[in-house]
Amino acid sequence: MDFEWDDEQSAFRETIRDFITRNVPADWEEIAGHGPGSEELTHKSRLFCAALAEQDLLFPHWPVELGGKGADPWHQQILAEEMWGAGEPRGAQYMNVNWIGPTLVRYGSEAQKERYLPPIVNGNAIWCQGFSEPGAGSDLASLRTSAVLEDGTYRINGQKIWTSYAGLADTCFLLVRTGPDRKSGISILLVPMDTPGITVREIPSIIGEGDIHEMFFDDVVVPAGARLGEEGQAWEIIDYSLRNERLGIPRYHLARKTLDRAVATLGKHGAFGEEAVQIEAARAASLCEAARSAIYAIISRRAHGEAVGPEAAAARFATVMAERAVAEFIVEHLPGSLGSAEPYLKMHHQRGIVAGIASGAAEIQLNLVASSVLNLPREPR
Repeated sequence: MDFEWDDEQSAFRETIRDFITRNVPADWEEIAGHGPGSEELTHKSRLFCAALAEQDLLFPHWPVELGGKGADPWHQQILAEEMWGAGEPRGAQYMNVNWIGPTLVRYGSEAQKERYLPPIVNGNAIWCQGFSEPGAGSDLASLRTSAVLEDGTYRINGQKIWTSYAGLADTCFLLVRTGPDRKSGISILLVPMDTPGITVREIPSIIGEGDIHEMFFDDVVVPAGARLGEEGQAWEIIDYSLRNERLGIPRYHLARKTLDRAVATLGKHGAFGEEAVQIEAARAASLCEAARSAIYAIISRRAHGEAVGPEAAAARFATVMAERAVAEFIVEHLPGSLGSAEPYLKMHHQRGIVAGIASGAAEIQLNLVASSVLNLPREPR
């Protein structure tokens, strides 16, 4: 695997950096600190994504016929790194780029592609994914939200929880139970959020305004054509989707930039001279680089036409460890007076705390590594 960027890739990174410099508001850190669902952040991120789309920079890796440029997976990774390094000015729409859009491209019907892909490509759509439930978080196969097929429509009843962006979303990527089998009894419905019977309530979060929500579905009716793929195919589809999600968020890049900023803050206050502090910084930096290497190895395989396998879980776990190390470094070595001077560091410390839960708990990622990468036997139950 070659870690050197070629001239074209380097030029693309400079193009993205230049675009960010010209289009990200100067007060973006302050805006982002209010929370991912704040009205101002949502408005600014929509404008930013629309501007990206106008320059054909929102989906460079998508096929040309679907609004992309047909670029290789490295361009997608470069784009993601620069966006996350700048505080992710795409807002909620990073989900569209990384896993909602690709999943629709692969599994959507022609009618679904015609309806949902243009707003995504134009930077105008916000999605949420209704996965977790009060009794089915890490164990998605235990979900109970039901969808009963009656006369060409599905009637949905149930509850979802910990749903990001539900208060903003136009459409929900919803996991429902359509049969009794734990896995083959689960299907996916694409549900417009203005459908009668949907109630959304915000859950207070340390991340800020509009971060997570619970959703209630009371006799929500959608046409059978809202189903993504075949009935009972959800397990295959979400496996594909989650592998894209684990790769598509380069938190290692943001973690490293946050660490560099923390070290610079300590240096300004003359607090980086102790060897113990330097060792902890080096440890966190090493974990960031290890996570980057794990992700790059998979991107390299993808660039050569190979499918993403369960090793994505190992890469995701490496990223979690990097984020946690940076968060621990901040809370350990940037107490009170220093941290208050850098609200940015406080925000990313908070996000580092929840890193091992969002997008699949770290312990679940380890289980996936054990069973699917190392082929270890599962414990008898």
